[in-house]
Amino acid sequence: MVPENWQRAGFGVYVHWPFCQAKCPYCDFNSHVVANVDQSAWVRAYLHELDRLALQTPDRVVSTIFFGGGTPSLMLPETVDAIIDRIRSNWRCSNDIEINLEANPTSVEASRFLGFKEAGVNRISMGIQALNDPDLKKLGRLHSVYEAEKAFDVARTLFERVSFDLIYARQDQSAADWEAELTKALGMAVDHLSLYQLTIEDGTAFGDRFARGGLQGLPSDDLSADLYEITQSLTQKYGFGAYEVSNHAKQGQESRHNLIYWRGGDYVGVGPGAHGRYDVGDARKATETYLGPQKWLDAVASSGNGESSTNLLPKSEQALEYLLMSLRLSEGCDLHRLNDLDGSLVSENKINDLVTTGHLMVQDQRLIVPPSAKILLNSILGQLVG
Repeated sequence: MVPENWQRAGFGVYVHWPFCQAKCPYCDFNSHVVANVDQSAWVRAYLHELDRLALQTPDRVVSTIFFGGGTPSLMLPETVDAIIDRIRSNWRCSNDIEINLEANPTSVEASRFLGFKEAGVNRISMGIQALNDPDLKKLGRLHSVYEAEKAFDVARTLFERVSFDLIYARQDQSAADWEAELTKALGMAVDHLSLYQLTIEDGTAFGDRFARGGLQGLPSDDLSADLYEITQSLTQKYGFGAYEVSNHAKQGQESRHNLIYWRGGDYVGVGPGAHGRYDVGDARKATETYLGPQKWLDAVASSGNGESSTNLLPKSEQALEYLLMSLRLSEGCDLHRLNDLDGSLVSENKINDLVTTGHLMVQDQRLIVPPSAKILLNSILGQLVG
C-alpha cells in the first residue's frame, strides 16, 4: 500500500498570530499593528478551529506545531498553553514532537520565554535580522544588537533548539561586512540559521520607496551573487549544511515543520491568512483563511469556519507543488512520487538537458539541484515546467 502524504512527510499544525508591535518596511507577511488584543477571544476562536479541523483529519499523528506570524512571542504564555493542550487532546502527538514559536528579541518578549517553555514549546526561532544597530534601524526593527544577544542567551538557556534569522544583501553592505557579520552569527548559533537575501516586495514600505527611486545602496547582481557564495561557503565551513535554499542546520537539527511543507506532507492552518494542505480520501484539500484579523475572528464566531476558500487539488497541481517545493531541498524530489502524481509534468528530455549542463542531477531516483546551481533555482524550475 502506498503511504499517505502525512506518513511520507509528516503532519503539522500551523497557528498564525497576526499581530506585531510595528510593521517592518520589508515585510509582506500577513501582520497587523493594533493597540489592544483580546487574547481570550482569540483563544476561543483558535480552539474552535482546531476542533473543526481535527474532525477532518482523523488518524493523523502530529509531528510538529508551529506558531508563526506576525509576532507570536506577543502571545500570552497562557494562550500558547491552551492551544497546545487542545492540539494534544484532538490528535495523537509524536513522542518527539517539535513545537516551534517565532519570537522577536526584545526584553519584553524574552521575559515570556520561560512561560512558553512551560506550555510545551521546545524550539524558538528568533527574528534578529542584523547584527549592527544602524542596519537594524534601517530594517525597522525595534531591538538593538545588545537586546538581541541578551534575548538569545535567555533562549539558549531554556531551549535545546534555537534558530535565528538574518537578512543580507542590505543597503550599502559589502562582501567584507557580510562575511564578518555571518562569522559572528555562526559563532553564536546553536543549531540552525535562516539566511535570507533582502527582496523588495510590492505593497511594502520598501517596495513603495523603491518605486519612487529611493532605497539607495542595494547590491548589484554580481555583489548579490558574491554574498550568496560567501553564505554557502561559511555555513558549510562551520557545519551548518544548506538543507534548503535559505536554511542551514547542523545534522539532524533541520526545521521539521518546514520540511513538511517542502516534502509535501499534510498540515492544517488556523488563524488569519493561514494555509492548509491535507488529504481527504483520494483527494487533497487546499485551504486558505481570511487575511483580516477581525474578519477571520468574526467568521469563526458567526459561521464556525474561518476559511475563505477550500479547493480540491487535481493530481497535476499536486505534482507541480511537490516539484517546486522539493527542489528547494538538498535532498531533492522523489521521482517515483512525482510520477505517481503526474508522470507527464516533466519530460525526460528536459531533465537530461539540465543534467548535461550541470543544473540538475539524478541520484537514486531523486531529482536534485546541485549546490553550485542552487542560485539559479528559479530559472531551472522555469525550464523544467515552462
